[in-house]
Formats: sequence, structure tokens, C-alpha cells
Amino acid sequence: MAQAPDAPLTASAASTPGRLAVRLRGIGKAYRVKDGEKRVLDGVDLDIRPGEFVALLGPSGTGKTTLLRLLAGLESADTGTVLVPSRRTIVYQEPRLVPTMRVLPNVTLGQRRGAATREAGRTALAEVGLAEHERSWPATLSGGEAQRTALARALVRQPELLLLDEPFAALDALTRLHMQDLVGDLYARHRPAVLLVTHDVDEAVRLADRVAVLRDGVFAVDVRVDLPRPRRTDAPAFIALRRALLAELGVHADEPAAPPAAPAPSRPAEEAS
Repeated sequence: MAQAPDAPLTASAASTPGRLAVRLRGIGKAYRVKDGEKRVLDGVDLDIRPGEFVALLGPSGTGKTTLLRLLAGLESADTGTVLVPSRRTIVYQEPRLVPTMRVLPNVTLGQRRGAATREAGRTALAEVGLAEHERSWPATLSGGEAQRTALARALVRQPELLLLDEPFAALDALTRLHMQDLVGDLYARHRPAVLLVTHDVDEAVRLADRVAVLRDGVFAVDVRVDLPRPRRTDAPAFIALRRALLAELGVHADEPAAPPAAPAPSRPAEEAS
């Protein structure tokens, strides 16, 4: 059900009967720091159904990207179990295109060579509106075009699980809205399970079936977004849910949210496949 206006959000276990795309149980993860260790995940449980879109919010340093990297297989949990599909891929904040390769080879990078793969790459480029750019060099692309190329590269792998690590954070506001619309359209067409890590509450509510807030190593909130699509940001139910989520993040309803701080450079990592 949609969150009633001004109703408090409550944490809920994401128990989902039947087949799952993602199943996490008791996930713990800590990093060594100067004075000992910092525990960023502390017994996290998470289920994501096939075709379900989950957005993950939380202050910086709360383990959102760590959780995503665990799902991608780029890091290992200290404790707990991680069950994920074999076909999964990540779209990062930066496109990570190979500058010495044209757009189409970037999209099909790591795939079996041949006419079928090239055709699949062209189809993916057409889906993101870049059919005319297959022979372009990455340096000639705008920020939005480069990120659409990264989305095409994810699509051509036909992932069962799509991981989005703040993929629009480096884009200007208008391009960001266009990219959100594109991701929404692609999700509706392909229906992978999706986990989106973001600092943008509006983005989370606009795109996701569920929004979870990670705080102190656990999920403080896991709420279903039962709003019709396309979602209007000025709709009363949208505004009420945004207000409740901002409150969970420590932002008062009568105060504008501060813009996110400039992100630190990402650690080098190869795209999961």
C-alpha cells in the first residue's frame, strides 16, 4: 500500500515467497581503519524478486556501495550468505568506456565475437537512442551519451540482475531526468531485477518498486512504492513518501535537501558479468 501522508515509515523484512533473484542472509562486512575496524554491514537480510526494482538510500559511508559490490562479486562478505544470478552487470557513476575503442566495440566488450554479437550491440544502442553513434569515439560523446553507452553495454549481456551505482550523479539536472526516464523504459521492457544505489530520494521514489534505507549497518526502512507509473513528483502520495524518507535520512520536511557532496573516485574494478 502507498504510505499515508505523514505516516512514519517502519522497517520491514523483505520476505518473498517463491523464486528470488537475490537472497542475502546475515551479511556482515567490516574494513580495517586506523583505530581498528569499521563495520558497514551488520547482519543484513535482503530479498529481491525477479523483475523487481529496489532503490537503496542512506548517508555516505553506510555501506550502500559495499552491498552492491557484494552482489556483483567484487567483494566478499565476512559473514552470511549471498545468492545471486550468474548473469549480472553494473552501471557505474562513470561510464568506464575504453577510449581507444569505438562505441559498438565498447558495448560488446567481453562478449563472443561475431555477427550475432554485433547485431545485439546495435539493437542495444538503438534502445538507448544511439543507433547513429556505433562508430563514434568515446571522447566525442556527451556525458549523457556516454552513460547511455554504458547502459547499452549492460543490456547486451541480458542480465537477470542489473546493479546501478549512482549512474546519474555526474550528469546535469535535465540530462539526469532524461536518463531516469530511459532507465524506467528499459526496465519496463526487459524486466531484470534491479538494485539502484542513489542519494536522490526523488529518483528512488520515481523509479523503484521498493525503497530501502541503510543505516548503522542494517535496513532501517524497506517500504513498497505503490504509486502508478509514470510517477508525478507533485502528486500528494509522492510528496508524502518523499517527506517520510527524507525524515529517515535526517532531513526535516520544511528544509530543502542539501545537494550531495562530490563523490570520491571509485576504486578500480572490472564490470561483473
